[in-house]
Amino acid sequence: MAKKIAAGIFFAVLVFCTDQYIKAIFLDGFTWHSEIISFSLAINRGVAFSMFAFLGESLKYIQIALILILLAIAYREKEFFVRNYIAVGILFGAGCGNIYDRFAEGGVVDYIAWHYGFEFAIFNFADVMINFAVFLIVLGMVLERETKKNL
Repeated sequence: MAKKIAAGIFFAVLVFCTDQYIKAIFLDGFTWHSEIISFSLAINRGVAFSMFAFLGESLKYIQIALILILLAIAYREKEFFVRNYIAVGILFGAGCGNIYDRFAEGGVVDYIAWHYGFEFAIFNFADVMINFAVFLIVLGMVLERETKKNL
């Protein structure tokens, strides 16, 4: 269990640091545009698609509460954490990266905009990692269910 906790912390720190490094590049002024994708700084004061921006400063505290709930669940549901320690670490690191932005920049630092075929919300590395972590958890649950069903 200690090795899995250490690995979860490693993935959290890795994702957080990678996220903040990439964001620093855009905060320093990097931009690049094509017909398919654009990389340009945007500060999102809400969540996905700028929803809940009206919550203002309180949004970051709501997100901190959600992260703490995630940690409490991981602690209480040790079996869930053991099965998903990498995904939980990734999710924690990415969530902390976006929350850190809210304190440091007044909103989440976004920079990727998709244009090919449709216009999509502007997002960042942490957002991708959050979706990837959720995918890993759901995939693990599906595979576990299939394994139990075939026994």
